Amino acid sequence: MMPRIDDYNNAVALGKEELRKKNPGRIATLSGGAIAEEGGITPSMTFLFLNRQVIMQWPELSCFFRDSGEEVPVQQQVLIFHYLNGANGLNPTGQWIAYQEVPDGRFYLDAFLRRAKNPMVQVFGSAPEKLMDLAVQVYGAVPFDQGDLSVTLHAFPLVPVALILWKGDDEFPPEGTILFDRTIYSMLSAEDIAWLAGMIIYPLIGMAKNK
Repeated sequence: MMPRIDDYNNAVALGKEELRKKNPGRIATLSGGAIAEEGGITPSMTFLFLNRQVIMQWPELSCFFRDSGEEVPVQQQVLIFHYLNGANGLNPTGQWIAYQEVPDGRFYLDAFLRRAKNPMVQVFGSAPEKLMDLAVQVYGAVPFDQGDLSVTLHAFPLVPVALILWKGDDEFPPEGTILFDRTIYSMLSAEDIAWLAGMIIYPLIGMAKNK
């Protein structure tokens, strides 16, 4: 069953309640963000989320995109608060894992496949170069050395994600996978990671279909 908007709002409220108990400077250090004093009174934190700069102001903890001034959508805010509350300062290890290796990942595997992995393969499996072009354009992705074509991007400052495709041939259909640095599950739950993967893939699919 899909979560209702009330569920998202409640999750944001809980995330804010937890974050308010913490020091903004400490949170910025642990999450890869930066603190700026606004008018010398109230601090604000900036950080990158899916290659867009987000501004969060204390004590309201409101979230806005710097480039547009628009409030971050509530579903994305849920992930942001979960990330900031879970951030522990661990830098990526370079050890990549599949979603199934995330604790509880097998429980949410069907959702992960439906939201992210399968749509990625269906749309880009026969044209992986398009995935690379769009991922570079949208997320500042960089080439990776797996599969027939792959890229890595940063969903959050300390959360790299790899998108990998194999073109297939006369015997085998196109295939793909999405990998995560091993540190991700110390910051985000399996359910969060499944939602995050979908948030990465769906904008790329939308752009591919409109071209």
